[in-house]
Amino acid sequence: MNVVEPYEPVQQHWFYNQQVDSKDSWQPFSREDSQRLEDACSRVGKNEKDEVIVATDGRRYDVRLRERKRYSVYWEQKPAEVRRCSWFHKGSKDMAYTPYSEELSDFLEDTYMIAVTLNEWNTNLELPTGESVILHNPKLMTQYPTSCKDFPPSPTERTQPRTLKRGIENIPVEIPEGEPEIVDHLVFMVHGIGPACDIRLRGIVQCVNEFRNASNSLIKSHFRQSEDRCIIGRVEYLPVNWHKVLHGETTGVDKDIERITLPSISRLRQFSNDTVLDLFFYNSATYCQTIVDTVASEINRLHSLFLQRHPHFTGHVSLVGHSLGSLILFDLLTNQETEADGTPHELREDAHVNTSCGSYKSLEEALKGHGLEEHLNVLQREQMDMESLMLCSEKDLKDIGIPLGPRKKMMNCVKKWKHCRSGSGHAAQNETHSPSLGMRNAHEHQTPTTSAVDYQHFHVGIGQVSIDYPQLGFHPQAFFAMGSPIGMFLTVRGLKRIDPNYSFPTCKSFYNIFHPFDPVAYRIEPMLLPQDMDLPSMLIPHHKGRKRMHLELKEGLTRVSSDLLGSLRMVWQSISQVPMPALAEGGMSSMTPTDEAEVSPMEHEERNFNVGMLNRGRRIDFVLQETPIESFNEYLFAIQSHLCYWESEDTALLVLREIYGNFPVRYAQL
Repeated sequence: MNVVEPYEPVQQHWFYNQQVDSKDSWQPFSREDSQRLEDACSRVGKNEKDEVIVATDGRRYDVRLRERKRYSVYWEQKPAEVRRCSWFHKGSKDMAYTPYSEELSDFLEDTYMIAVTLNEWNTNLELPTGESVILHNPKLMTQYPTSCKDFPPSPTERTQPRTLKRGIENIPVEIPEGEPEIVDHLVFMVHGIGPACDIRLRGIVQCVNEFRNASNSLIKSHFRQSEDRCIIGRVEYLPVNWHKVLHGETTGVDKDIERITLPSISRLRQFSNDTVLDLFFYNSATYCQTIVDTVASEINRLHSLFLQRHPHFTGHVSLVGHSLGSLILFDLLTNQETEADGTPHELREDAHVNTSCGSYKSLEEALKGHGLEEHLNVLQREQMDMESLMLCSEKDLKDIGIPLGPRKKMMNCVKKWKHCRSGSGHAAQNETHSPSLGMRNAHEHQTPTTSAVDYQHFHVGIGQVSIDYPQLGFHPQAFFAMGSPIGMFLTVRGLKRIDPNYSFPTCKSFYNIFHPFDPVAYRIEPMLLPQDMDLPSMLIPHHKGRKRMHLELKEGLTRVSSDLLGSLRMVWQSISQVPMPALAEGGMSSMTPTDEAEVSPMEHEERNFNVGMLNRGRRIDFVLQETPIESFNEYLFAIQSHLCYWESEDTALLVLREIYGNFPVRYAQL
């Protein structure tokens, strides 16, 4: 006698459709997010019209339950379909199971419940789509393209049955772990040249997601004790995209470049236009302001939005820049201003524009002060205020119908306002605040150009674009530069040496992280140290707590050869009886290694070198350990090494160690 198992309702799990190469890829929510969605769904009445919104994925996305869509909060992304899933199907050549629609899942579940209750199987069920499903038994269920009564199964791919599974526990799927609700620290990550950020040509959002996942995993493995005690939560990483604005329709630069681009080798020229030209744009008086304004405004926008979604956040904020993005942040941080009380200049409640003609708190007041109030309606029609007026060119004012005379007066006023707000402020900063970055070896003067933005020149080099640098709405705790050309750009600008007493006005920590084979990265410490001092970079420990094996072997062979050379010297001295000078004061072990990868990080910590105040007297240059396969040919992996940081667990751990500096890092059981 067969024992009939009682029917148990299927466990529901929520999925979202993530498009990959224009193909559907259904991904599960974490168990915590799925349960939140299920609870909210059960509370929603069928007759209610108001939308129900549930925050998911660390509050980076919002799911609108009635609409069944998942929307990104911080960046632009196409909304993704969301499903409450319980039944799944998979073809013989499919890589993963696909969930049925909610209606078909309910239909299949009702049929399954009847089959279990009555213990009647081998049921032929025709779906509303015209396809046929056979429930052979609780473990074997198949689907055919058309009704089974119309044909005997044939061996062609068209008629191959699909496998059905009931419940998420019966399909091979990796459910992501949920993220802690508490955010300890916020990090903004700025990309470099081009729209793609890594070797897989992924954008900034995908790469930051990768870095965030690595960080979350490292917190669980290296800060487990603190996490288990709920002492620490997590670090949130948000992407800052400036390339899209620069190459958007607002600037029109892509169309201008396309008109002058030669038709030959089109793919190579398109790649060059999308990537390499960003370097020239940043050194352009016209587009540098656009890039810097975009980065600062996007950071401030994201920061404000984050605080709205995390009203109890009390942590600090840090910045990460990759490649050109690090140079943008470096220039931005160099030009931050502080008041006597240390608060950001733009956050003062009484902040207003000071001019040589008076102080104006509104556009109307400013125009009246110069007899230009008759043009207020024209400017207000274009939604102009003091800030937007200072960003306008004379052509912009001409396009909206401002006559020549008033237009010239407005441009003259704007020039004075910018000078009082930016130029005079920077000059005062150089005289009374922290020592200027280039005060030791650079002489500054301004040269007029055809643009509204001038260049700031040194006595050698091409100079730095002098623009109106916007202010951030917070003081960063730390700035991490990855694969950064900052050192090279400072040198080309004519800055030979950085004043050791210099520090960013609002940021006290600075880390320059690079791969030893990265062709774009340059060091910073030699610009702070005496020229006769050769200090190798700090070797970043492997996240598993030791040097990579091939580096240990290389270091061991170096020591063996050193000892062998010393022994041979002693033998030769005893035979010849001729005193030989020591090969080096204190022996070979005291020699400074020239290979960065051979330097022990603990050795440098013990030396306790003071390399200036950019990182509060601590080390600045940190070098990653190359992998064994990379060590075979450094030229072959040069490009990849410049794009490796987004997936680098060693880099993520260094960031976490700065953020959680007071918490112990454990490498046990790794």
